[in-house]
Amino acid sequence: MKKKWVIMFAVLTVISVLGVCWPEGEGLWEMDANVSIADVAWMITATIFVLMMTPGLSFFYGGMVGKKNVISTILQSFMAMGVVSVIWVVVGFSLAFGDDIGGVLGNPATFFMFTGVGGKTDPLLAPTIPLALYALFQMKFAIITPSLITGSFAERVKFSAYLVFMVLFSIIIYCPLAHCTWHPEGLFRQWGVVDFAGGIVVHASSGVAALAGAIFLGRRNRAIRSDAPANVPYVILGAALLWLGWFGFNAGSSLHADAMAVKAFLNTNTACATAMLTWLFFDCLRGRKASAMGAAVGAVVGLVAITPSAGYVSVGESFFIAFVTTIICNVACHWTDNSQRLDDALDVFPTHGTGGIVGTVLTGIFIQEGLKAGTTEGFYIFLYHLLAVAIVFVYTFVMSMVLYWIVNKMIPMRVSVQSERLGLDVSQHGESYNFADASTDEDEENGEMKY
Repeated sequence: MKKKWVIMFAVLTVISVLGVCWPEGEGLWEMDANVSIADVAWMITATIFVLMMTPGLSFFYGGMVGKKNVISTILQSFMAMGVVSVIWVVVGFSLAFGDDIGGVLGNPATFFMFTGVGGKTDPLLAPTIPLALYALFQMKFAIITPSLITGSFAERVKFSAYLVFMVLFSIIIYCPLAHCTWHPEGLFRQWGVVDFAGGIVVHASSGVAALAGAIFLGRRNRAIRSDAPANVPYVILGAALLWLGWFGFNAGSSLHADAMAVKAFLNTNTACATAMLTWLFFDCLRGRKASAMGAAVGAVVGLVAITPSAGYVSVGESFFIAFVTTIICNVACHWTDNSQRLDDALDVFPTHGTGGIVGTVLTGIFIQEGLKAGTTEGFYIFLYHLLAVAIVFVYTFVMSMVLYWIVNKMIPMRVSVQSERLGLDVSQHGESYNFADASTDEDEENGEMKY
């Protein structure tokens, strides 16, 4: 039995026992008069939609990789629903939305083990819905963020090492960024930086961490890798689920069943459709074919681009934001594809990272609050958006590199050449998308057979 799995099981055991001993609090689930039934109904629906995005991402990524790595790629995203859900309940929500500490982090004791999180509203975080529902909604954002990173180091990362990195990323990178941006007393929030649904918290952070991961793990073995996607229909299915789930992602970020939610819904659909067409047409103008992969990737780029501003900009501005961002991301994708040094397997940084950054910069230009504030104040708001993006980029990149280094010292992150040749489905999980013989070990270099 491997020591690493013993440690992971022991940690889960401690959490489970602690859960029995930890007090929940009396009267926690008594509803108060501030609860809006309409808002509750909408936010439960939106929360379900956002969670559905992670399985959607699983298919989106799983269809893009080679046929020997479909299951492993899908599982990496799917596992985030389990790992991050536990982390979020234990300490993640506290770190992101607990009592403010210096504008950059929440007090881990505020909501530890979801203490005080129940049916009552919170005047700062959730004025018309139960705090537990707000925490669940935010949990789904925390789940999909590390899932997005997996596309950059697909086909070469060890599963156990990825699990450890996901925990550290969620605690050390995601939670502070969420606090800075979305907590009422967070640093970026105090500056007037707007991130309606996660342009920098989710997409810029995951994209930059993906860039760091691609650099740290190095290129896939050229003699082994296959760039032919295993299942293009999976990619289309995943993109469709993401498109649908994104309505909860963006429109749900209003936190109310109101006109802002409808506006975000409209802008989200408009940007997605515009970006899909822009990607296809731009590819054709450059001599490429109108591909299903291009349509799917373009649609997702549009969703990323409008995320930071969905509830604020006009529908006309959503056309422009999607159009400009898509062209930039398209060029970035083809530049990285031709790079001899960077191997971002599924173009996570050129799409999510670049899309989140460009979308945030354009948000600083177009948000109505900034424009109404006057030319001078609006210009300063734009500068604060640039500063926030720069801070997120530097912090995420440096800390991601540190975390990759730490995890690699604990568990070598990159699989062996033999594992890469076999494919991660067989070498890491003993399963095969092609129903081939799966009787091998995840660490065949140790000579242990598990199946």
